[in-house]
Amino acid sequence: MIFDSKKDILFSAIILGINSFLIGITIVGIINGEMEKDEYWTLILILAIVGLLFWLYFGTNYELSKKDGLIYRSGPFNGKINTDRITEIIKGKTLWVGFRPATARKGLIIKYDKYNELYISPKTNELFISKILELNNKIKISDGQEELK
Repeated sequence: MIFDSKKDILFSAIILGINSFLIGITIVGIINGEMEKDEYWTLILILAIVGLLFWLYFGTNYELSKKDGLIYRSGPFNGKINTDRITEIIKGKTLWVGFRPATARKGLIIKYDKYNELYISPKTNELFISKILELNNKIKISDGQEELK
């Protein structure tokens, strides 16, 4: 089953704002004639950055399967984690550091192996959790409100 990534206002504003700014200054520079012919290589760089940001924004999703477990894709970044390796899922919390193939806050922190964490943001956390529990019912689910001791 494939789960699209939730897109919240903060992430959308950042991605769309950066892309609008980059495209805007490029167009203004070309129209005003401020860009010389030997500076056109910067267009390739700017278009590559804009393309990467849009790829991250529109190309982030997660797939659950019995054979491969959890497969995550976020633009050019992807990977998979066998569900047997997952020990805990913390829901409704945001991971600000580490690997984040996600486009929203208040997603799921997936803890696997001994110390590894992955932050994802499926559109519906509850549906994702119910489907992953069908593959491995030994995963501990917590709500992120527990105090550290």
